[in-house]
Amino acid sequence: MFVNRKRELEFLERKWKEGGVQLVIIYGRRRVGKTTLLKEFLRGREGVYFLATADSMGENVKELAEKFAELTGRGYFKEVKDFGRLFRYLGEEVKNERVAVVLDEFQYLMGLEPGILSVLQRAWDEVLKDTKLFLLLCGSSVGMMERTLEYKSPLYGRRTGSWKVEPFDIKATAEMLPDRSMEELVKTYAIFGGVPFYLDLIKDLSVEEAIREKVLRKGEVLYEEPEFLLREELREPRVYKLILKGLALGHETLGELVNFTGLDRGNISKYLDVLERLDLIAYELPYGRRKRGRYYIRDNFFNFWFRFVYPNLADLELGLVDEVWGKIEKNLNAYYGMMFERLVREMLRLRILDFGQKKVTRWWHKGEEIDAVVELENGLLFVEVKWSELKKREAERILEELKAKAGRFDVKNKRFLLIAKKIEGKGEGMMDLEDLERLVRGVRR
Repeated sequence: MFVNRKRELEFLERKWKEGGVQLVIIYGRRRVGKTTLLKEFLRGREGVYFLATADSMGENVKELAEKFAELTGRGYFKEVKDFGRLFRYLGEEVKNERVAVVLDEFQYLMGLEPGILSVLQRAWDEVLKDTKLFLLLCGSSVGMMERTLEYKSPLYGRRTGSWKVEPFDIKATAEMLPDRSMEELVKTYAIFGGVPFYLDLIKDLSVEEAIREKVLRKGEVLYEEPEFLLREELREPRVYKLILKGLALGHETLGELVNFTGLDRGNISKYLDVLERLDLIAYELPYGRRKRGRYYIRDNFFNFWFRFVYPNLADLELGLVDEVWGKIEKNLNAYYGMMFERLVREMLRLRILDFGQKKVTRWWHKGEEIDAVVELENGLLFVEVKWSELKKREAERILEELKAKAGRFDVKNKRFLLIAKKIEGKGEGMMDLEDLERLVRGVRR
């Protein structure tokens, strides 16, 4: 099922219609739906889709040559053994025809032949730049694909566009899982994020069943998924796993991570920079401050896996799923609460919850926290988030406590909002899942 990706398709359509030769780079983490996007774009267009493998350069060139022979009707392509020559000959054959060529999992070719970018550059400069070829390079190794965008890359200056494909937001996730209640949708997003492959894998299971059957059982795809992705991107996954475990367990400051990992500050900062570049973690400052920030795991599934699965791998290797599930179940509601706060901030940043805001962040100071401080055109909106069912009187008390915490802020115009799982008899400044569902799905359930 093809869901969402409207902006990505609009971008590709725009580049297609621009005319002239195009070299577009599409990248993003594995499982995020890049291949589905590209195949959707190719539908009804003349072109070639080629999925590279890690087998050997010779095998890849042979298979690509067969694709080019089929596209052009020229059998001589099957005799060509050189990657650069393949593209020079293709350029001579297609000339002013608008033809799309997609090289998917391009990072495998970069690994098999380190000089492949220079080879492609020569073919580009000698022949392809004078054609109407639409060349798409797509890859899942974020670090490797980003190197094709760097100033030092042989393709720098030849690239005509690039797009990083991100996981779905909550609205697209809801579109993919139309039959889930809003509560189930929040839980699903808290565990699996917006990664289309994960959502498709668990779409017929409840969240709890999905955890037990698809994450905790050895041999299932998601059982070792984070380890697999880290091994693909990083040379020293052991150290990165230790840092991610520390973050998942609540060691969020640099000092706490140094104590937890035993690494010195200089080294750990380098590792954190790499994880930030891969979009696995992020760093945030409390509102109005320029220091004393906190790191957190940005990827929802990584966050869950390192919090609950990684520390229990020894038991899971022995097949003790029920025992591990028992431990997880006790802490799952608190985890949903933490992730619900994060989801609300994300909805504010994406303006799914729209107050005309300019900036959204958290605030904390000496044991006090505000879940979201929202910078408006003429003041601040303070938001408290609760993953609980509240009576109106309880909700009013929480809003009063929020107002007291907001007393630290010297600003004239202050607004207050409480968002909870359910509020009985909602008053002014209160929202619950029913209200969020209208914003996410556009309908009342």
